[in-house]
Amino acid sequence: MKQDSMKVLFFIRKSKLLKNGEAPIFLRVTVSGQQDEIRIQRSIPVRLWNNQKGCSKGKDRVSMELNSYIESLTVRLYQIHKELVCQEAWVTPKHLLIKLGRRTVLSTMKRYMDDWTALIGKEYQKSTLSRYGNCYESLKIAINEFYKKEDIAFNELNGEFIDAFEMHLRIVRKLSQNTLTKYVSCFRKIIGIARDNGWLTFDPLAGKRKRLFRKEETCPTFLTLDELQRIISKDFSTTRLEHVKDFFLFCCLTGMSYIDVSTLLPVHLCRDNKGQLWIHKSRVKITTAKEICTSNVPLLAPAVAILEKYKGWDPNNPDGPCLPVPSNQKMNEYLKEIAVLCRINKRLTVHVARHTFGTTITLAINVALQNVSKMLGHSSTRMTQHYARVLDHNIMEDMQGVAKLIFK
Repeated sequence: MKQDSMKVLFFIRKSKLLKNGEAPIFLRVTVSGQQDEIRIQRSIPVRLWNNQKGCSKGKDRVSMELNSYIESLTVRLYQIHKELVCQEAWVTPKHLLIKLGRRTVLSTMKRYMDDWTALIGKEYQKSTLSRYGNCYESLKIAINEFYKKEDIAFNELNGEFIDAFEMHLRIVRKLSQNTLTKYVSCFRKIIGIARDNGWLTFDPLAGKRKRLFRKEETCPTFLTLDELQRIISKDFSTTRLEHVKDFFLFCCLTGMSYIDVSTLLPVHLCRDNKGQLWIHKSRVKITTAKEICTSNVPLLAPAVAILEKYKGWDPNNPDGPCLPVPSNQKMNEYLKEIAVLCRINKRLTVHVARHTFGTTITLAINVALQNVSKMLGHSSTRMTQHYARVLDHNIMEDMQGVAKLIFK
């Protein structure tokens, strides 16, 4: 491979116009047929860009400064290339751009997020990418406020900025500790990528991990037996609420999450030697995280009745979903109505059904923790123990209530 053939090209992408209507400028380096490119964190009105010369054709101060910056990058690249050749080092476009020091935080994060979007349903969930998007927007604001720049190189990160980012998440975004931990985890992944690729040689999170990644114990919402009975016995005047009631109760009786019940197919149903119907299904959330975990749930008679009620609901797709479940958003919207009509003073969501299965339906009536763990599709009983702690917490609250009545 010849080490002395290098081409530098500056260009714009008209298909990716910014909110201000300008086109972002990119730098592409080619070495002996190999290419790599980065966005240089500069933009320009499309009409002012000279494609042939790779610079602005404007004569105003902004255009002159832009052209000066482009020229400085070009000169610096050739200097780096010359130094590497003199050292008889291996020269690649990626190596040159790393040496140039223009691997920036936001552009790198955006690039990886775009790549991961193609893996939705395989290695990533939509909700995960949505969280990365929220983290990206928060980082964008924090970087602009702290550095007064649109973006920064990875080597500009420091502990002071991490503190400023944390304060932005706590004060401006008003995130809880656990949600903050999820956001910072997204940022940590990008930092890890930068360190693995040599764009960052230190850990800006050093000394702050214990505080940032501290998880607080939460008490998930679940329905008591009385509240569950209210929903079961309630007849709704609209078909949509009757349907949502059925789907919610099915989740209460099986412990399935929204994504798992909405992707439940006839192939996931099987009978044992005694003719008992079971659900045998890999959990979607766990599977996409590269850790296969299966839910094994024996179906109670009311759950079987719900399946029979909707059997053949889509004659055009007999092997399709067992239940015509609406979107998660619509389910939660209609569950709010059900909560009001059933006088349940709790924020009712689809996931409350899974929590109800893990507490009221199973652990509260002494079903073994290990069996509950298998039915919920947990990768370990440690995850299931959270429900047991929740029940202990509720018992303590009840006993404190008794104490107040007796010793008032």
